[in-house]
Amino acid sequence: MSDLTQARWTHVALPTGDLDKAIEFYTSLTPLVVVERFRDADGESAWLSNDKQVETPMVLVLVSFNKDKGGQLGLLTPFAHIGIEVPERTDVDGIAEQARELGCLHWEPRDMPDPVGYICALKDPDGNVIEISHNQQVFNTVRKLWADPS
Repeated sequence: MSDLTQARWTHVALPTGDLDKAIEFYTSLTPLVVVERFRDADGESAWLSNDKQVETPMVLVLVSFNKDKGGQLGLLTPFAHIGIEVPERTDVDGIAEQARELGCLHWEPRDMPDPVGYICALKDPDGNVIEISHNQQVFNTVRKLWADPS
């Protein structure tokens, strides 16, 4: 039985040539954690989300089809990206430093005009671009827009 009461955006799915490597990337450089893993005759997949995200679950689904194993399957490039907002400017710098050491920093940290904020970007093992931002205000803007006025 589902608790869903209205249509809701629930996930983004990306193919990967190496599921374990992709999981390691996302769980090391982003706040995402593994929620579930699945396997069938065609391959395997994993659901990643913010830890204990109960109210409005949003999932990144990583899918590794057996026929594509070992390939680099990036779809979000050169600008298309997944955005993750962090609470502190130093979080952007710390993640960028880790990514630089791992050889996966795509954009160096930089200040951008409103509403973009302070950003850097990473490339996951498949070449997808993951933007890390501070003060972009996506989270706060949407919450304020639909806040309960009472």
